[in-house]
Amino acid sequence: MIQKGGVTLATMANNQSVSSTQTIMKTPNNRNTWLSVLSLLILIGGTIFLYTKVSFNQSLLYVLGGGGGFILYQARFGFTSAWRQFILHRRGEGIRAQMIMMLVANALFLPLLLKGSMFGHSISGYVSPVGMSVLVGAFIFGIGMQMGDGCASGTLYHIGGGDMNGVVTLIGFIAGSVIAATHFNWWMNTPQFQPISLIEHFNVITGFLVQFIMLAIVYFATILIEKRKHGKLIPQKRENTNGWKVIFKGPWPLIFGGVALAVLNALILMIQGKPWGITSAFALWGSKITQAFGANPETWSYWQDPAKAASLESPLYMDVTTVMDISLMAGALLAAAFAGRFSKPVQFKLPTRMTIGSLVGGLMMGYGARISFGCNIGAYFDGIASFSMHGWLWFVAAFIGSIIGVKLRPYCAYKK
Repeated sequence: MIQKGGVTLATMANNQSVSSTQTIMKTPNNRNTWLSVLSLLILIGGTIFLYTKVSFNQSLLYVLGGGGGFILYQARFGFTSAWRQFILHRRGEGIRAQMIMMLVANALFLPLLLKGSMFGHSISGYVSPVGMSVLVGAFIFGIGMQMGDGCASGTLYHIGGGDMNGVVTLIGFIAGSVIAATHFNWWMNTPQFQPISLIEHFNVITGFLVQFIMLAIVYFATILIEKRKHGKLIPQKRENTNGWKVIFKGPWPLIFGGVALAVLNALILMIQGKPWGITSAFALWGSKITQAFGANPETWSYWQDPAKAASLESPLYMDVTTVMDISLMAGALLAAAFAGRFSKPVQFKLPTRMTIGSLVGGLMMGYGARISFGCNIGAYFDGIASFSMHGWLWFVAAFIGSIIGVKLRPYCAYKK
């Protein structure tokens, strides 16, 4: 065997081969490819598991949850960032996209709500009481969503997209949800009006017209304010060099993302009989964790409802919101990998102030979401889509909270 400097050529060749293999494994394209495969395995494996263990509907909802994560990431459809852009810079494109999303959802929800049933199960929207708990909870949530740099859906799709800050926010979210579950009965006894549905309070045509007018007022108000500030509308810069591959690599136009989310929510309403939810799973996860450490969450006021009590006693894969949250993160991971997000390594180390801010922000969002009947999806999106006045109250209170939250962001080491 030929030697060179005391090292065999075979050894050198072997070392070079190992080094080359390691280099290939570390290349950006390779990371994106392997994470694409991983996310697909999670989505396909989860679908098969739920189909065999639970039901066809559960597996289908799991797929739709993955679709939600894919849409949110590729459209960069952020509720938090859209509100912040308007508060700081008077740029309202994101809010206008949300209003269009709501209108499309209204048009899709209305015939389903009027029909009242489909595929052998009842269909109903989220129409909740209007009162102090919504006002306070949404206000707290609005502050928290800016400190945590993401709302409920944003936190999950950020995690899927490789943002470790989202993990910290989620931990706070779960903790806040558990605390609120112990106080739930007290908040439900605060002053409030009965649930108000526009299409029931008026009639179908008048209710839809009132809803349309309110959406239009917000839409055109953002245009007037933006033009007053800038002289013209300032669209977000979204360079597309991917051609038709933009479907897979993004970024999508905001309006396209909003319409896609409205269609997705309508499909969820058809299949499970109620709209999309996110944060109830956080209360469930946290309560199960406390249960494992000897607590008795089944005695808390929040879990006295028979349906909620059943979810506390059942395996997590039986809970629709849980499986959809998991697939949302997997769908966002798939979108991020397709978009080449992992060409740069994931940053695991976060500034201390950002970590604290995210934890506190998540805590506030978890608490606020439980006492206000949901988050940006469950209360704001679903509430307005269901023609419920509590969704509008949530929007106003959370937006006011966001104004305060935006002012706190610099203390959390975020750039404006």
